[in-house]
Amino acid sequence: MVDTKPIIEPPYPIAGIRLGSTRAGIRYADRRDLAIVEVAPGSTCAAVFTQNAFRAAPVVIAQQHLLLDNPHYLVINTGNANAGTGCQGLSDAEATCSALAELTGCLTHQVLPFSTGVIGEPLPVKRLITGLPEALATLDSNGWIDAAHSIMTTDTRPKLASRQTLIDGQPITVTGMAKGAGMIRPDMATMLAFIATDASLDQKLLQTCLMGAVEDSFNSVSVDGDTSTNDACVLLATGRDDRTLAADSTAFSEFKTLLHAVCVELAQAIIRDGEGATKFITLLVEEGANRDECRRVAYTIAHSPLVKTAFFASDPNWGRILAAVGRAGLPELDLTGVSIYLDEVCIVRAGERAADYTEDQGQSVMNRTDITVRIQLSRGTAQSRIWTTDLSLDYVRINAEYRT
Repeated sequence: MVDTKPIIEPPYPIAGIRLGSTRAGIRYADRRDLAIVEVAPGSTCAAVFTQNAFRAAPVVIAQQHLLLDNPHYLVINTGNANAGTGCQGLSDAEATCSALAELTGCLTHQVLPFSTGVIGEPLPVKRLITGLPEALATLDSNGWIDAAHSIMTTDTRPKLASRQTLIDGQPITVTGMAKGAGMIRPDMATMLAFIATDASLDQKLLQTCLMGAVEDSFNSVSVDGDTSTNDACVLLATGRDDRTLAADSTAFSEFKTLLHAVCVELAQAIIRDGEGATKFITLLVEEGANRDECRRVAYTIAHSPLVKTAFFASDPNWGRILAAVGRAGLPELDLTGVSIYLDEVCIVRAGERAADYTEDQGQSVMNRTDITVRIQLSRGTAQSRIWTTDLSLDYVRINAEYRT
């Protein structure tokens, strides 16, 4: 995996949020695999979910429950996705919510379920329900790190981000955790992400905030081009800071900046922990006619096995990048307007190899761990940026052995 900054300090707790976790033996006996998030009454919730047509059972149930009320609890398991499991999967997800509701005194629809892991296998719901009391017993406002461990699958490390700033002289905090390392090309949010704040926002404004933050973070990453059946991102606002943020206020703008920073940090952590990843690659497409075509070019490069394996080999085979740009499907692309850079090195100018480019320059960049590929299209003023990884031998091994 690509190096990332270690967790030096515990994340900031969020007033009104407690987290607990345990080892329920859902798939493995010796690892944390069940987490509960307790949400204070009066909190608001925003969420976005996978666009995959085969939505997992917990996604279906969570979406139904959110139509009825804000959640009092989230329950998250790893090791089993409860996806492709039909009516039984829906029943198991609902049973999990009912069991937690009975233990805590809330209503079933005030529990949101989330699952991640192997697709197509029945959820071991009895083991999951048996683990709920122990997870509840560990609820703690400082439970973020253990909870982040408990939602990992092929992740090699927990993913946490926490920021605090003064808004009108008072502290506002945003803390989040995420999981994801493979099957990463979300069309909504991320693999699983849970973010909380002590700010006070109404639900519609909170949803707008989340969707805006997601677009430039979790919706701008790709490890392998696969969109999971279980992707979900939840934003909880406990309102323990009693100043309700208005949409036209400077305070609201500052909060959006804070939320955006947390989401970007989590999204980048997913890429740095991409299955078998040895490179962190930023793809920046500039001077497009519109944002959509910039993203089309970026994702065509990101999803090219030839490009990704060249990065793994640290091979400055820039012709693969050139070919990917050419097959992105941009109408009437003027090749003489295309320039391509590897970091500071121009490799293509006016649609052909830059006259001053040398293989040594390209090799120097490709030997780096963090690399930016910048493409200029000379078609307008739009731009877009995504993050991706290389494709390594370990990626193949991890996914070949995933169920063994």
